[in-house]
Amino acid sequence: MGILNITPDSFYANSRYDDLSKVLIQVEKMLSSGATFLDIGGHSTRPGSRPVGEEEELSRVLPVVEIIIKHFPEALISIDTFRAGVALKCVEAGAIMVNDIAGGLLDDKMFETVANLNVPYVLMHSRGTPETMQQMTHYDDLVMDVLDDLQQKVFQLRQLGQKDIIIDLGFGFAKTINQNYILLNHLRDFEVMECPMLVGVSRKSMIWRTLDISPNDALNATTVLNTIALTKGANILRVHDVQEAIEAVKLVEMLSVEEN
Repeated sequence: MGILNITPDSFYANSRYDDLSKVLIQVEKMLSSGATFLDIGGHSTRPGSRPVGEEEELSRVLPVVEIIIKHFPEALISIDTFRAGVALKCVEAGAIMVNDIAGGLLDDKMFETVANLNVPYVLMHSRGTPETMQQMTHYDDLVMDVLDDLQQKVFQLRQLGQKDIIIDLGFGFAKTINQNYILLNHLRDFEVMECPMLVGVSRKSMIWRTLDISPNDALNATTVLNTIALTKGANILRVHDVQEAIEAVKLVEMLSVEEN
C-alpha cells in the first residue's frame, strides 16, 4: 500500500503532494513498482497535528481520487480518513477501501457507513485524537488490551454486516516507542482474529527516534522492520517507498520455497 499524503504537514516531507501533476507522477511510480493499493489522506494524523475541517479534507482528496481514476482506472484506491462523510464521497468517486486511523472513535457514523458501502475497512487501534493520543499510552496489559479493543469493534462491525475487515495495531498511535516494538514482536498473537493484518511503520518515529536519525534517513531501518513484520504474519505493508517494500515481500516469500 503506497502512501499519498495530500497535506502540507505530513511528518515525512517527501510524501506530501499538493500538485496534481506531481501526484500522477508518484502514482505511476508506485504502480510500476508493484503497489497493490494507493492510500490517499488529506488530514495529517501525526501526534500534535492541527485539526482540518471536513470540507477542507474533502477538497484535498476528492480531486485526487477523481484524477487517479481517470488516468489509472486500474488503480485500487484506499481513502485514509476517520470521517464517514469523506469516506462516502470518495468511495462514490471510485475508492474501493476505507482506512480509518480512529477505528470508528472519531465519527459514530463510520461503521454503519462502511457496512452500507460494502467495501473493505481497515480498523486501526488508537485512542483519543492526534492532539491527545500520546498522553493515553497506559495499558494494563498492552497486547491483551489492544486485542480486546479490536475484537469488540470487529464484533460491532460484523453485527452491521461488514464483511471485509483488515486490522492495524496502530503503530505510533497512543503507543510509546517501546510499546510499538512489543506489539510488533507479538504480531502473531493477533492472528486469532482471523483478519488480514496491515502494518504501517514506514519512516515513523519509532524508527528514527530509536536510531537518532531523521525520517529522511529511515528507509533502511523501515525495510528491516517491514521484513520482520512479514515474517510475523503481516499481510499488507503501508509504505512511502514501494519498490523497497516489494523487494522485502519477494525475499520473504522465498523462505517458503521448498526443494524439489
